Amino acid sequence: MDALAALITDLRPKQADVFRFPPVIPRSTIEASGFVKSFPRLLGCVACLQGGESEILSAVKRLDEDGGAWTEAITPADLVLTPASCYPVYPIAAARGAVPAQGWIFDVGCECFRREPSAHLDRLQSFRMREYVRIGTPEQISAFRADWIERAKAVADQLRLPYAIELATDPFFGRFGQLMAANQMRQALKFELLVPILPDRPATACMSFNYHQDHFGEIWDLRGEAGAVAHTGCVAFGMDRLALAVFAIHGLEIERWPSGVREALKL
Repeated sequence: MDALAALITDLRPKQADVFRFPPVIPRSTIEASGFVKSFPRLLGCVACLQGGESEILSAVKRLDEDGGAWTEAITPADLVLTPASCYPVYPIAAARGAVPAQGWIFDVGCECFRREPSAHLDRLQSFRMREYVRIGTPEQISAFRADWIERAKAVADQLRLPYAIELATDPFFGRFGQLMAANQMRQALKFELLVPILPDRPATACMSFNYHQDHFGEIWDLRGEAGAVAHTGCVAFGMDRLALAVFAIHGLEIERWPSGVREALKL
């Protein structure tokens, strides 16, 4: 994991600002972002025992008395588990004021959570995500994404991973979500780099390349110096999936990996 992170860091754009976020984010930020409406089933919320000592002790006693009803006493906190590492950066960018002509690039990462229970190793609920986020004009975002698709192919080639780049959609929720997914596909807003990791299973998305259009620009009032709403995009690396892909393709004994792979990872 450290070697993969270092490989991605070596590709960091020189002008990028670096942020590492905690695994929790203010609930208000996620509500404002639209995540709750688009992906409610994936969200993990923080809930706590609150109140005075007697109230908390009374709740804990229930565990000893009947084996579990103490959870009825918990209440939601003002935090949720971070679903993607880019969400905290948009309000930070908005607080800076007008987006300059050259735009902004951020290197962000954190431990993320999505409520997607699965028995398969390539779909964890708690996982590590690294992203490069671009904020600027539509032309800047399109160029950024196109460049990173090619860079990602080069990374996969360095790691000797078989892959395919394909159009994709996010798992939007509900009937309206189906329309959003269709629109996302029609406008080619999301691509994924897929690696065949597990036998008899569809290939796994290990990287994604996303164009959000003006979605976050409108929400956080991100505007250029002339007043136009900024567009955003990102390239995301699923760190656990990438690590799993390398082991799945090359085996568990690192010393037997192809020399080019070990050289790329400096192992």
